[in-house]
Amino acid sequence: MTAAANLAQANLKHEVADFKRRRIREEASHLFFEQGYESTTLDAIAQRLDVTKPFLYTHYANKTELLYDICRTGILQSLAAIEPILMDRTDSAVGRLGRLVEAVLTIIFDFQEFIVVYEREEKNLDEVQAREIREHRSLFDHKLATLLEQGQLAKEFEIVDAVLTANTIGGMMTWVALWYRSGGKRTRYQIVSHTMAMVFSVVGANRQDQSALVAAARR
Repeated sequence: MTAAANLAQANLKHEVADFKRRRIREEASHLFFEQGYESTTLDAIAQRLDVTKPFLYTHYANKTELLYDICRTGILQSLAAIEPILMDRTDSAVGRLGRLVEAVLTIIFDFQEFIVVYEREEKNLDEVQAREIREHRSLFDHKLATLLEQGQLAKEFEIVDAVLTANTIGGMMTWVALWYRSGGKRTRYQIVSHTMAMVFSVVGANRQDQSALVAAARR
């Protein structure tokens, strides 16, 4: 077998393993969300997936490791999504902030159960795992604060404390996961545009700029 064929086979195995872990995470998150972490057994997760418990152990050492993987998903997805937005210096700070809000809220909609499970079940992580996730969240706030400082220097924002403002914006977005319901009274687009408008108000963004971005989010 050639080196290229070996690499292709290795990549395929990796993709299959990733798919299996993703399916386990999804079903486990459903059960943790519905029943709570402590009330959900690995047997119940295996039954939901129609697999054996040893199958789960080939991908996760225990239930705590599975919870950890679920809990860190939202923040890792958010960090990956905002990085190219923050690096795009061709756009204004207002424009990048609007795109960041839309990107993060999309992740919150798509991974709502994961985020709610983290908020509820962080106490069940071991200290090392919990600290790692908190460090990722702190990194998100730091990156957002840097964007806010850039906007302040460019006179696009009017803020006093960039870090505290970043914490406030992060809390506003995370809060959506706790009350949003698919098919509910508010559509995703309405929630994105409303949250964006609130964020722009917090940072004192130029009203003309923020109105244009909020209108774009509604489309």
